[in-house]
Amino acid sequence: MSKKLNIGLFGFGVVGQGLYDIIRTKNLNLEIKKIAIKNPGKQRSLPGELFTTDRDEILNNPEINTIVELINDTEAAFEIVSRALASGKNVVSASKKMIATHLHELIALQEKHGTSLLYEGAVCGSIPIIRNLEEYYDNELLHSISGIFNGSSNYILSKGFLENLDYDTALKQAQDLGFAETDPTMDVGGYDAKFKLVIAAAHAYGVIVDPAEVLNIGIQNLSAKDLQYAREKQLKIKLVPVAKELDARNVAMFVLPKFVNETEFLYNVEYEYNGVTVQAAFADQQFFFGKGAGGHPTGSAVLSDIAALRYDYGYEYKKAKEIKDLQFTNNIELNIYLRYEDEALVEALGFEYIQERYYSGSYKFVIGKINLQKLIDNQQRISDNKAFVAFADQLTGVSLAPAKS
Repeated sequence: MSKKLNIGLFGFGVVGQGLYDIIRTKNLNLEIKKIAIKNPGKQRSLPGELFTTDRDEILNNPEINTIVELINDTEAAFEIVSRALASGKNVVSASKKMIATHLHELIALQEKHGTSLLYEGAVCGSIPIIRNLEEYYDNELLHSISGIFNGSSNYILSKGFLENLDYDTALKQAQDLGFAETDPTMDVGGYDAKFKLVIAAAHAYGVIVDPAEVLNIGIQNLSAKDLQYAREKQLKIKLVPVAKELDARNVAMFVLPKFVNETEFLYNVEYEYNGVTVQAAFADQQFFFGKGAGGHPTGSAVLSDIAALRYDYGYEYKKAKEIKDLQFTNNIELNIYLRYEDEALVEALGFEYIQERYYSGSYKFVIGKINLQKLIDNQQRISDNKAFVAFADQLTGVSLAPAKS
């Protein structure tokens, strides 16, 4: 018999409303007792007594045994979640930046107080990737996890490649549809995908990494010339986070635009959809596909976590608790495509070898091998020069590898 969940909900935006819509259609042993909101003057379709602007009214209510946190303020979210866990309440959250940034502390709080934090909705919307990494792959050696983790950037790339829209027009459409924020930096800059990657890697490899150490270069500098080059090579450009176990000691992670070919699952993931590819030693390659954003898709993932709490489910973090020497590293070599204007940037990046170089009017690019740390060191310079960088293993036939010592 499942236990009754009395829920305190923080946030009633797109996902919060989507969750409420879904719950109303289900006959579940749960009830939303109170909803915390920021703007009390906003018109809402639910009775006013259901809402509060006082977080303590929820956190200090002994009748509420479950907190669902769906706000977009990272530090406020951490305070809410940590207080709830410490007071004996279980929590469901969709705040990927908060979870990725504070994962060590959140694991410690769960262990100390015997409470549970679930966050399937924080990574790739409706795709159940965290539960699969936690349960299905718990004893599996994973070679890599990669995919399309951000629907906003993928929508823009699809509009550019399939419909020949320029970047600014595609971005405006994404914003009008609610896929991208007014300030789209989190999405198009690869930050959102990075936070999701850090969370997924913790369950896949047991390596908990400070997101600030992981490279993310986005699609802001994409040009029509880059898309045309991809078409000529029968490739597409996707924004792809990658976590890869290089050997028995090292795991690498980064987020970069990537050239993908038609043999890859990601080639056919378009618009606001997400896809996750897991390469395993024994299960081989598996692919997860679904909507990565939106109130109902993400709300369904949140509801799945809420339902699991009725049976006292919690993440075990088995791989994180194993004693092993697996470490995160940026000391790897990878092949990149760099479209640039400033020759000094090419010199600063210190290519170990150059496979192809091209000049034609204002279009200049180079393809070759580089150390990932060089990209990190020159990330601001790349941005300032409006250069475009893409992971180019499909152009070179060589994937990433540990740097030679």
